[in-house]
Amino acid sequence: MKRVFAFVLSLFVIFGAYAKDYRAVLVADIDSGRVLYQENANQLNYPASLTKIMTLYLTFDALEHNRLHLDDYLIVSQSAADAQPVKLGLTAGSKIKVEDAIKAVAVHSANDVARVLAENLQGGKEGNFAGLMTQVANEIGLQNTNFENSSGLPNDDHMSTARDIALLSMAVYKHFPQYWKYFGIKSWTYNGKTYTNGNRLLASYPGCDGMKTGFTNKSKYSLVATAKRDGHHLIAVVLGAENKDVRASIASKMLNVGFNKIGVNGATYQEPKHVSAPTQSNPMVKYAQQETKIAAYSAGNTGVQCGAFSTYEAATKQATRVNQSTGMTANVERNDAGLYRVRINGLSESMAQNTKNTAGANGIDCYIFH
Repeated sequence: MKRVFAFVLSLFVIFGAYAKDYRAVLVADIDSGRVLYQENANQLNYPASLTKIMTLYLTFDALEHNRLHLDDYLIVSQSAADAQPVKLGLTAGSKIKVEDAIKAVAVHSANDVARVLAENLQGGKEGNFAGLMTQVANEIGLQNTNFENSSGLPNDDHMSTARDIALLSMAVYKHFPQYWKYFGIKSWTYNGKTYTNGNRLLASYPGCDGMKTGFTNKSKYSLVATAKRDGHHLIAVVLGAENKDVRASIASKMLNVGFNKIGVNGATYQEPKHVSAPTQSNPMVKYAQQETKIAAYSAGNTGVQCGAFSTYEAATKQATRVNQSTGMTANVERNDAGLYRVRINGLSESMAQNTKNTAGANGIDCYIFH
C-alpha cells in the first residue's frame, strides 16, 4: 500500500506542475497494451504530423503485399511539389525512391513527400488516400479518428486522440516490425543536405527507438516516443505541448513513470517531500490503481476466394499461384460439397479489395466474401 501511495504522490508532483503545458498524455506497454498512465487520452485533438504514422502504415502495408517496393520510384505531382511548409523541396515531374520517401517522412516529416506517397498509393488523389486512412483507422480499432489529408496539415475535421495515436503506433510495430527501424533514424542525408530527426529523445533518452513529432499552430507540439529497457517496450504520447522542450520533458517523465511502475531499473524521478495526498477523485489516482488496456487489433472478418476445385492437388497449385501473386497466405479448405476452395481469410475490407485487385491483375479471378 505504501508503494502505491508513493507512486501516486510521484505522479501528482511530476505531472501536476506541467498539466497546463499539454492537452493529453498517455504511456502504455506496447507488447501487452496495458495503459500505465493517461490524462485526457480520449479527448479530441489535432494530430498534426503524427498523421504521417498512418501514411507510413499504409506504405508498409503496400510493401508487405508487393504493391510497392523499396527501390521503386514515385512521381512527384505539381500538387505534391506545392505542399507547405515543411518539405523536401521536390519539383513537379521529378522522382523519389520509395525508401527515401519513407525516410523523408519519418525523419524530416516532409509534407510534399507524404503527399507523393498518398497520390501514388491511391489513384493519384490525396483525398482518396485520406478516406482509406480513416477506413483503416476504424478497422484497427481507432475510435475517434478522422483523417482529411496524409500529412496533418490544418483541417478542422482532421482529429484524433492520444489513445488512438498510441494504438496506431502499436499497430505499426506489431504488423510491420521489419520497417520499425525507420522511426529510429537520428539523421538522414538526401541530395547533399542532412536532415535531423525532431525527436530529441532519440539522442537523450536511453533505449529510445522512435517515433514521430508533430506541430501546427492549432495542435501545438506533439510527440510519440518509444523506448526499450530490460525486455519491456513502452510508448508515450504527448499532445498539445506548449513547446519542444515541454513535449520532450513530459515524454521522458512519462516513460520514466511507466518503467518505474513495471519495476524496470534505471527509470528514476525525484521523490516528493511534504506533499499532501491527492484525493480519490483525482484522475491520476484512478489510472495509477487500475490497469486498462488499449483495444486489441482485429484484422477483419472479410476474405477472398480464388476458385473451387474438385481435387486437392489443383487447389494447392492455385493456392501457390495466389501466394506468389499477392504475397498473402491462401488456404485450401474443403466445403460440404466436397470441393476444395482456395481462400484468404481474416482480412479487412480494404485489404480484401486490394488483394482481389492484385490477384485480378495477375489473371486470377477472385471474389470477396464476408
